[in-house]
Amino acid sequence: MQLDLIDFTKRFDGVAVIEDMTLAVKTGEMLALLGPSGCGKSTTLFAICGIHRIDGGQLKFGGRDVAHLPSQERNVGVVFQNYALYPHMSVFENIAFPLKVQKVDPAETRRRVQEMAELVHIEALLERRPAQLSGGQQQRVALARALVRKPDVLLLDEPLANLDAKLRLEMRSEIRRIQQETGLTAILVTHDQVEAMSMCDRIALMNEGKIAQIDTPTEMYRNPQDKFVAGFLGNPPISFVDTADLPGFTPPAGGHEVGLRPEHVGPQFGTGLKGIVRFVETQGREDLFDIELPSGKLVRSIQSAGTGLMLGQEVDWGFDTTQALIFDMQGARV
Repeated sequence: MQLDLIDFTKRFDGVAVIEDMTLAVKTGEMLALLGPSGCGKSTTLFAICGIHRIDGGQLKFGGRDVAHLPSQERNVGVVFQNYALYPHMSVFENIAFPLKVQKVDPAETRRRVQEMAELVHIEALLERRPAQLSGGQQQRVALARALVRKPDVLLLDEPLANLDAKLRLEMRSEIRRIQQETGLTAILVTHDQVEAMSMCDRIALMNEGKIAQIDTPTEMYRNPQDKFVAGFLGNPPISFVDTADLPGFTPPAGGHEVGLRPEHVGPQFGTGLKGIVRFVETQGREDLFDIELPSGKLVRSIQSAGTGLMLGQEVDWGFDTTQALIFDMQGARV
């Protein structure tokens, strides 16, 4: 089911934190609301599910405006960061709770709970209590509970934030698998760019209550519209240098600052970028370097492990001029 926010406005104490924002999420798509803390991504999600009242604009599910409906009438499944499981209930009872509220027949409830448990791979845990489960298992229970009501839209609010690195990786692929198998329209709220880029069809990158850019992960990384987008996506992050730091490089008219991704800087791109190694981080297969230019600006580079470079060593490297991102004085892409 397609979801549309049209001229969405939300105010707190009379101050607009989001004003006239328009966003369309396609049927069966998983879209990330990505951005720094305070950018408005959770506020947007809470407005969609009905926790926050919309102060202006429309919220449409499949063309029907539901902005005036209470949350229980919007048929939205929500998975929160803290899972919000009932500690006194079994896994079965937690998953079945939305169906109990809807007064679904007990036999149908058992069938649907079993179906969801199998989908998220917890069918052997139905008699346990939440305290007897790992974080990843609790996350699966919360996901099954959100899905059992057959929602029109699935909303995920920082769902992996409380998991360790290995479980985050596992649950990223599991949530994506389940979303694709069910064909649900889903929105993921996260501040983690890796989650957004690996799990979602498109990303809406937010900043100060506005959408800075909406695009596929690959396109947004390769073609950011401005300096904020370029700086937010990428790990290790992009380096910004003045055009004067790049001898022999002639930027297009209006070009003031150049963004260089770490994978586009190194000896494989020739010479001309002279500097001193100020930081080395070994990451197993790769090494990360910070190179200080004569101006004092730092440029990052990723190289295969085993270069043998040491702190304080001088280098004369190059960069891929075809991949350099050029920005004007206001930060807009040239």
